[in-house]
Order: sequence, then structure tokens, then C-alpha cells
Amino acid sequence: MTALELDANGYKFSAEVTGPSDGELVLLLHGFPQSAAEWSGVMPFLADAGYAVVAPDQRGYAAGARPSELDAYRLEHLVSDALGFADDLGVDQFHLVGHDWGGMIAWQVAGRHPERLLSLSVVSTPHPVAFRKALGGADQQRRSAYMEFFRSPESTDVLLADDAALLRSMFERSGLESGFEPYITKMQEPGALDAALNWYRAVDTTGPDGLGPIMERTLYVWSDDDIALGEEAARATGDHVYGEYTFAELTEVSHWIPDRAPNVLAALLLQHFPTV
Repeated sequence: MTALELDANGYKFSAEVTGPSDGELVLLLHGFPQSAAEWSGVMPFLADAGYAVVAPDQRGYAAGARPSELDAYRLEHLVSDALGFADDLGVDQFHLVGHDWGGMIAWQVAGRHPERLLSLSVVSTPHPVAFRKALGGADQQRRSAYMEFFRSPESTDVLLADDAALLRSMFERSGLESGFEPYITKMQEPGALDAALNWYRAVDTTGPDGLGPIMERTLYVWSDDDIALGEEAARATGDHVYGEYTFAELTEVSHWIPDRAPNVLAALLLQHFPTV
């Protein structure tokens, strides 16, 4: 893998790239509080299959794309960044894969800009309407209770205190017992964690409003040991996909699927991408 810098919406985004430059583009969007590094175990499999694979550090995570204004982290800007990555690479249509917050952006791209996608793959994150409905129940409310803390002004300092002890504990308690130090290092960069938390602070309940039907060939991968995202929304996600749909459930795998099961995820992706 080699480093790449992408220009989008007036910002510069660091990225990792691998695979043949003439292959179909696979754009990988990471989650919180990670970075492009979460895809390092997946990317070689896709590259070996002939795809041009790009994993950017998204807004707030890339040092050159870390605005201070809260409004800069609204969904429409994050979606625009994803499209801007492909534009800067000179690609009109591409395969989009997102995990966690990257998955939320992927659903938004698919529902608002379907003409840009060759396929959609979402890891962990259910369809936004299914998730909003599940939040009305006790199980998903309990799983999502942490979000209120993340939205609070003091969350940044608390998470970074004592050499990011709470942030490390968060990874460990949610099923990523090792391999998270690159993410800690990224979040300890000046302003990085505050910017990453702004994704939570800027979101509102209107995100699914106006989202078009998901007509793309869609893969949704969920794991039954996900501490944050429950079964109700996962099972209901297919109700909102009208194109060819595959639901893959991984057993005894935590929320951190790209880290914990990269070979399994890569195999699912390669089975899912349409053949030319």
C-alpha cells in the first residue's frame, strides 16, 4: 500500500491506495474512532483480485481536513467528501464500502446519488430508517446511550485523559482487545478526537428524511456480538433495499469486523461485486 493525498471540498485528505490503477475503484470509508488503517487487512485481497482500492482518512481524521466549525460535520458535507474522493480520482462510478460511521455515509450516498455506484456494501451500520425505528425500543436505546456522552463538550477531554485510558478501554470492552494503537495515535493528534466527535454532535434525527430507495446491488454485513448495533435494525435493513440484496451475519464477531475478520469480509465483498 502507498500513501495518497486526495483533494475534496477545499480540503486535503490522506489516504492509502493499492491495486492496479486501471481496476474498478473500491472506496473504503472507515468508522469512529479509527482511520483508513482499519482496512489494512481487507485491502490486499481486493487488490489481488484486480481492484483499485482507496481508503481515505475522512473529514476530521485527516490533518488537512479538520475544520473547527460544528456545521462542517453535517451529513451533507460528509457525503460530498465521499463523492469528491471519486471525483479527484477521475472516477464516475465506483464500489462503495463503509463501516460504522462510514456505513452511514455509504447509505446516504446510495440513497441520494445512486448513479455514482456500481455496488454498495455496508458493514455493521443498518439502514438509517431501520436504525431510527429501532431507537424507539429499549434494546437499541441501551446500546446507543453512549452517544449522549459523545455529544457532550467534555467528552474529548475525558476520553483523552491519562494517555487516552478511557478510549483504550472502549476498544477493549467492545471487542477489539489489541491492534488499536494506530487509532489511539490518530485520535491524539491536535484536534482530531474533537473533530471525530463532531460527527455525533452535528447529526440530527432528520438524516433519513428524503433518502431515496436503495436500488443498488447491496451487501449488508452484521455481527451478532456487536455491542452498539442490535439485531432489530439489522434484520429490518432489508426492508429498505429494493435492489439485489445480500445479508451476511457473522457469529461471535464484535463490532470491529474489518479488524477482527478481514479475510471473511474481503471474501464477502469479492462475491458481492458484480462481474463485468
